[in-house]
Amino acid sequence: MTEINVNHVLDAKGLACPMPIVKTRKEIEHIEPGQVLLIEATDQGSKADLKAWSERSGHQYLGTVEEGDVLKHYVRKASEVETGNVASFEQKVNNAELKQKLNSDHVTLLDVRESAEYAFGHIPNAISIPFGELENRLDELNKEDEIYVVCRTGNRSDLAAKLLSDKGFEKVYNVVPGMSEWDGDIK
Repeated sequence: MTEINVNHVLDAKGLACPMPIVKTRKEIEHIEPGQVLLIEATDQGSKADLKAWSERSGHQYLGTVEEGDVLKHYVRKASEVETGNVASFEQKVNNAELKQKLNSDHVTLLDVRESAEYAFGHIPNAISIPFGELENRLDELNKEDEIYVVCRTGNRSDLAAKLLSDKGFEKVYNVVPGMSEWDGDIK
């Protein structure tokens, strides 16, 4: 698995339910939207609990890695723009249309999710450039290619598609709904 970058670590080892959730709820308030919180726990029940809490609270549960007795849970704090449905970039494709395009020449699939999201599963051959880094890494993309931009729900990719268009990329498409409903191959 690719190395997972985290922004903050919460030690919840030795705590039983509901304490890992209580501590996570407090801790996530202190990190910025888009950042990843690593919760280290030893309570086996925390797997289901943290996943359910993340979904209810609008944050993204990325996954769990088990290292011996320690469960390493990764949760990404959602931003307001992600929790709303604000996709407005006009050139859009759905997941089925993207699948048809993936084997074409001069097609680039750009995944603008955070590196931790990408590490837990991505479409094969997707280029990972987190949205926050995109403006500084435009030179990694070919303006002549068709660029399909994907994120979890289509909101960050909408913003990324607008940015690319503003920077002179003409063949840019926002993939909606993106990885949240992707049923194709995952690496």
